[in-house]
Amino acid sequence: MLEITPSLRIDEAEMDMTAIRAQGAGGQNVNKVSSAIHLRFDVNASSLPDNIKSRLLSVADTRLTSDGVFVIKAQNFRTQEQNRQDAQARLIEWIAQATKVQKKRRPTRIGKGVKQRRENSKKQQSERKQMRKKVDF
Repeated sequence: MLEITPSLRIDEAEMDMTAIRAQGAGGQNVNKVSSAIHLRFDVNASSLPDNIKSRLLSVADTRLTSDGVFVIKAQNFRTQEQNRQDAQARLIEWIAQATKVQKKRRPTRIGKGVKQRRENSKKQQSERKQMRKKVDF
């Protein structure tokens, strides 16, 4: 069981991990050893609560397929076990981001003092311009 939050866990059986050959330089060994991990996590078929599933599926992420399968390719490390742990950690981080609910933004209000100062400056400007007019006798 992978712990995402203290109250939320997912079973490792819900993830499909496949060992594949890593890309990039590595000498002769890179052609023989499958050290990279391809992790596939089906969001729709998972045991996550429905509200978290809907948040995960609504996120615009290139790693999420149109079928609702989240795909991670972990190949940062030399060993298969380290890449497996890296892929699981990245999956946990992605799901944990969806569990956090952002506070709704409340628009700020203009204070009374600010309004009063603005009115006073407008009155002063108006009086100043009135003084520039021609005087009628």
